Amino acid sequence: MDFLKINGGHGEGGGQIIRSAIALSCITKQPIHLENIRKNRKISGLRPQHLIAINILQKIANAKVVGAEVGSTEIKFTPGNIENLDLVEDVGTAGSIPLILQVLIPVIAISKKQLNLKIKGGTDVLWSPTIDYTQYVLKEAYSRMGINFSLELMKRGYYPKGGGEIKLQVDPSNIKSILFSKRKTKEVKLICSFSKLVNEEIHKKVNKIIMKLTDAGFIVDAEIKSEEALDSGASLLIYSIDDDSIIGIDALYDKKTSEFDLDINDFIKNYTIDDNLADMLIVPASLASGKTILPVKEITKHLETNLFVTSKITGCKYGIGKTSNGFEVIIEGISNPSIK
Repeated sequence: MDFLKINGGHGEGGGQIIRSAIALSCITKQPIHLENIRKNRKISGLRPQHLIAINILQKIANAKVVGAEVGSTEIKFTPGNIENLDLVEDVGTAGSIPLILQVLIPVIAISKKQLNLKIKGGTDVLWSPTIDYTQYVLKEAYSRMGINFSLELMKRGYYPKGGGEIKLQVDPSNIKSILFSKRKTKEVKLICSFSKLVNEEIHKKVNKIIMKLTDAGFIVDAEIKSEEALDSGASLLIYSIDDDSIIGIDALYDKKTSEFDLDINDFIKNYTIDDNLADMLIVPASLASGKTILPVKEITKHLETNLFVTSKITGCKYGIGKTSNGFEVIIEGISNPSIK
């Protein structure tokens, strides 16, 4: 069997290579041999949160996997046929549900299958999009690319106990390219959820952020709500959507500094699409028909790495150009006829 070798130590050399490579392997039916996994990290090899996504994709794609264990620096993944499935999963403690969904949704949708999933774990944790970002920002972008899913939040889960739960349905999709241009809207939606924290303190911090947005000329529709979770915590999402742009920024409440860990100026100055969203659209863009254009403020290591692994597996072409506001990433999708 011919395995496509992927260097897991390329670029930022983290978990994104693993997630993108396994997802694309499932979609394209290309067996892959992933080497040097997380080579550039202090603790190299697979961590439990990576194994969770691999194990779920193994079930979905009826795949054969060699080397899927904690600490492993290489795996061989041989995908089989993807089927319609109903799954119940528990990632344990506060493993990130949004990072898992980031992998599962394109695999199921682009493969024209359906998935009903109930999953427990962390909904709002460090080094991951929040569940609200997935629900309101990523979902909007995916829908414009023809990828449709519905998500119901049953309970939030913060670090360290997790215990969050969501229900997900992914539908078969016809994928298409997407274009972005300058943000026109001044309307902003703000959503804040918190558990076991002082109500007055959270409102005070959020109102300070609202004032800054208002001073910058935005019209803010804010929702602040207490939602019970096993651990104390709070998450914040700010986003704006119009026909030409999708911009979101999310953050968790840092209980040591008593602040939300975000750069509000990044949202105010951004003009078309946030860098995190651009990164999440690389995989579907590589498989769509036509050109996807993603204007971004900067080319992050994460983005560069994702472009590398995606082009290597799919054969898509991409280019990066400098603009007056940053950079423009152009991806020529392959519209792969082998995807059934």
